[in-house]
Amino acid sequence: MKLEFSQDSRPKTIRKLRIAIISGAVVLGLVVLFEANRQPRTDDAEVTANFIGIAPQVEGPIVRLNVRDNQFVKQGELLFEIDDRPYQYALENALSQQAALEGLIGDKRRRIAALVSGVSVSQANIQGSQADVVRWAAAVDQARADVANAEQGVNRAKAEWTYSNNNLHRIEPLLTKQFVTPDQVDRARTLEIAQAEALKQASSQLQLSQAGLKSALAQYERSKAALDQSKAQHEQSVHAVTTLEPLANQRGARTSAVQTAQYNLNNCKVYAPFDARVTNLTISEGAYAHIGQQVFILIDARTWWAIGNFREGTLRHIAPGMRADVYVLSKPEVRFSGIVDSVGFGVTPDADVFGTLTPGLPDAQRTLSWVHLASRYPVRVRVKDPPPDLFRIGESAVVIIRGR
Repeated sequence: MKLEFSQDSRPKTIRKLRIAIISGAVVLGLVVLFEANRQPRTDDAEVTANFIGIAPQVEGPIVRLNVRDNQFVKQGELLFEIDDRPYQYALENALSQQAALEGLIGDKRRRIAALVSGVSVSQANIQGSQADVVRWAAAVDQARADVANAEQGVNRAKAEWTYSNNNLHRIEPLLTKQFVTPDQVDRARTLEIAQAEALKQASSQLQLSQAGLKSALAQYERSKAALDQSKAQHEQSVHAVTTLEPLANQRGARTSAVQTAQYNLNNCKVYAPFDARVTNLTISEGAYAHIGQQVFILIDARTWWAIGNFREGTLRHIAPGMRADVYVLSKPEVRFSGIVDSVGFGVTPDADVFGTLTPGLPDAQRTLSWVHLASRYPVRVRVKDPPPDLFRIGESAVVIIRGR
């Protein structure tokens, strides 16, 4: 059966076909626009990661380089080693100075103990001298009492001798007149002689007691002088006792020097702080490493991001925590899942639009652009489980936001 169209129906069919095509294009455009707003995407994206410059904290020649350029290293692996002999010597010197200080402290402690013992001995000497002073003071009192007794004895003996002597001289003239007998005269003479001898003995005893008093006084003065000397020696021994504080205060400095030397020695070996990729390695063994001078770069391989620049009109559809798909141009057929970490809040103002920010008032441009381009803000998407051998910093990527 053959269909035939009349000449009048053909333009109507073409018109309907055109309307259908235009309507389909409009609907398709609206669908695409809706999906683009609901699930924003951009191919203006790059892969990035954290990276650090590895710089030694000590200086010296590199005696061992354990990595090569673009090598993947695990956390804790040895990267390179600096000649540690000067730092080993510095640690031994610090330990020696610390031990010497402890030896000085020990000697000082023993010397102080000896001085403290000297103080105790001087204190005992003071107590002994005080006892001697008390004893000789008592001896002086006793000697004075003996002198007083001896003086009384002399006076008594002198009185008795005077009486007997006067009695002898009184009765001797009476013998010629026979008023007394010779026997009475002899007894008076014998008594006078005995009393004279007793007076001599009493005088001798008095002299002996006086000599004892002088000796006791001399010993008393000597004991007082010994007491003063003991007190002076005690004061001197007390002032001679020192403290360990000046030496003990140096312990912190010695300990700090040892810890610093040990820290420098440990830093002669540089280890990987995390799983990373070595890059920009341009040195070899024998190179001299300087403190703080970068040796090479470590790219942190634990976390990778795709940073996409999205138009400001689509930012209201993007929020942290949303799911995202990431494609890299080195392997565009593989889809990587990601999570929106953050949305940028600032970009450098366009000098042609805003002007320049200078001290004082803003320098605004007096121009009008007929076509206003939307600003783009960076959105950071963290990639889940990235392969360590595929992602590279600066690699081109495509980011599609899938929402929550």
